[in-house]
Amino acid sequence: MTMPTDPSSRALPAPPAPPATAATVHPLNPGATADAGAAAQRQLAQLAARSRHWQRTRCLTFALLAVWLAASFCSVFFARELAALSLFGWPLSFYLAAQGAALIYLAIVGAYAAGMRRVDRRYGRELQQQSGPAPAPEPGMPARGETS
Repeated sequence: MTMPTDPSSRALPAPPAPPATAATVHPLNPGATADAGAAAQRQLAQLAARSRHWQRTRCLTFALLAVWLAASFCSVFFARELAALSLFGWPLSFYLAAQGAALIYLAIVGAYAAGMRRVDRRYGRELQQQSGPAPAPEPGMPARGETS
């Protein structure tokens, strides 16, 4: 009588060998091939660029929030000490409460707009460097930004 064999002791068949090249067919243009490794590297580079963009955005936001806190809280908390200083004949604490804080808030909004423009342009340049030059339009199709 023969003993049944344990299924775990049998050798499993080897998985099929990967293709010789890593080229894949592009879903929108079957005639063109794209290197899967290069596409994955581009995607990782884009994710890294996006992460740096959000880090810069958060740093700018937190810095401007600190200025806002200082303008709002410190002018009230140190009102007695600031009253000893004068600006245009008015106590500094009164000036900050009446007009100075509003001017500081306006400067914060302007600094945020200018800073975000700089951060967004830097992010755009990083993405453009990673993707390379823009592809040429197909024959018969208008170039980007042109109308037919």
